[in-house]
Amino acid sequence: MLVIAGPCVIEGESHALAVAERLADIAERLGLRLIYKSSFDKANRTSAASPRGPGLDEGLAILDKVRRETGLPVLTDIHESTQAVPVAEVVDVLQIPAFLARQTDLIQTAVATGRTVNVKKGQFMAPEDMAHVVAKAQAVLPAGANVGERLWLCERGTSFGYRDLVVDMRGLEVMRDFGCPVIFDAGHSAQQPAAAGHASGGRRDLIPALARAAVAVGVDGLFLETHPDPGQAHSDAATAWPLDRFEALMTGLIALDRASRDARTAVLS
Repeated sequence: MLVIAGPCVIEGESHALAVAERLADIAERLGLRLIYKSSFDKANRTSAASPRGPGLDEGLAILDKVRRETGLPVLTDIHESTQAVPVAEVVDVLQIPAFLARQTDLIQTAVATGRTVNVKKGQFMAPEDMAHVVAKAQAVLPAGANVGERLWLCERGTSFGYRDLVVDMRGLEVMRDFGCPVIFDAGHSAQQPAAAGHASGGRRDLIPALARAAVAVGVDGLFLETHPDPGQAHSDAATAWPLDRFEALMTGLIALDRASRDARTAVLS
């Protein structure tokens, strides 16, 4: 099972390495394909006073060290087209944040780097709208290239009234039909945007249920931010999963993933 995990934002070199080493150890024990995730800049914070991260240069240096010392592939967000090439020189997967999922130049510049690109579905978008993201990516690939080898589509919840999100599990099947791997972001799907006034709130207790539901439907990967002390996380503290509970959650999801794959095979046979 593919899992993307790590602190929402980089909180320093020693912190990043400690979390990555712990995740690498868990991944080896459980047989997970794990990608380390952390952002060098959180450009879309609720409040201008919220921590944003170390910035491009320092952030990439830390991610490069994580990659070299742990052997884990790494993923990080980009917010501007000019960031795509320098970030692609360091990381394995470029991520387009949900608020930028319709930014044509950003998507196409990211795909053109040759790296895998994970696009978060905007909270304001229907699953069917992601077909246009796929078409934008396909347009910059060589003729005959398989866009599914370069582009992932990520569900992270849909706006439901004010300051809440809901997940329509049917959307996972809709996006699968576009020929790209589908990732489910269990943490951000449990968010309550701006519910804390100056920051996003959320229901951490609902993350396991959402993850189980998505795995049961059938996804190609899970996205889950994790932190040694979630309450002190610099970003998304309300929905960061405790690092000391990460292995237990993954153990149950791996078992469910195997059962789900067997069930889908039986239906199709």
